[in-house]
Amino acid sequence: MLEGLRGEENISELCRREGIAASMYYGWSKEFLEAGKRRLAGDTARAATSGEVKDLRRETVALKEAVADLTLENRLLKNSMNGLYR
Repeated sequence: MLEGLRGEENISELCRREGIAASMYYGWSKEFLEAGKRRLAGDTARAATSGEVKDLRRETVALKEAVADLTLENRLLKNSMNGLYR
């Protein structure tokens, strides 16, 4: 695609060589250019990679476990305090 955007090669020849339809090439180039415009305008949002998603899921599980542990400790401390003052 970059070769076509640079004008290094005729688009129809490039598509024939790569075995893709010209409509697919033009769709990709449009998406590429739109993403570039958004990035230059300050829109840095992007889709997370599968590795990032897996890492975030592991972190979420660890945080939920930490919250559960702290909640249990808190309940035990409250119960022990209530027992001392009765």
